[in-house]
Amino acid sequence: MDFTKAENKLARALFEVALQREFAKGMNEFSTILQKWKSQRPEDNRESYYAIFSSVKDFDKHIARRYDGLKNSMFYNTIIGLLVDEVINAQDLIGFTQERQNELLSISKQHIGFR
Repeated sequence: MDFTKAENKLARALFEVALQREFAKGMNEFSTILQKWKSQRPEDNRESYYAIFSSVKDFDKHIARRYDGLKNSMFYNTIIGLLVDEVINAQDLIGFTQERQNELLSISKQHIGFR
C-alpha cells in the first residue's frame, strides 16, 4: 500500500524518531555488556570483547536492513514492522488520518503473533 505525499513526509519524520529510539536501545545493550565486564573484571577479556563486537555487528545489520535504502513503496510495511516490534506506538501515528492510523494499528496487531 502506498502513502500520499503528505503521508510520506510524516513517515520520514517517524523513521527518524524510530531510528533514534533504536540507537538508544542498542547503546543500552552495549552498556550492559560493558558494565558486566567492569564488574567481573575477567583475566581473559576475549569473551567480553567478542560479546560487544558481536552485539554491535548484529545491531548494525538490523539497522541497515530496516532503514538503509528505504523507498516510498516500503514505508507502509516498515511502519507496520516498527509497530509490531514496539519501536513506535499509536501516539507516534498522530498526523496520519484516523482512518490510516486504525488501518496501520489493525494490520500490526494481526502480525504480532507471527514474529
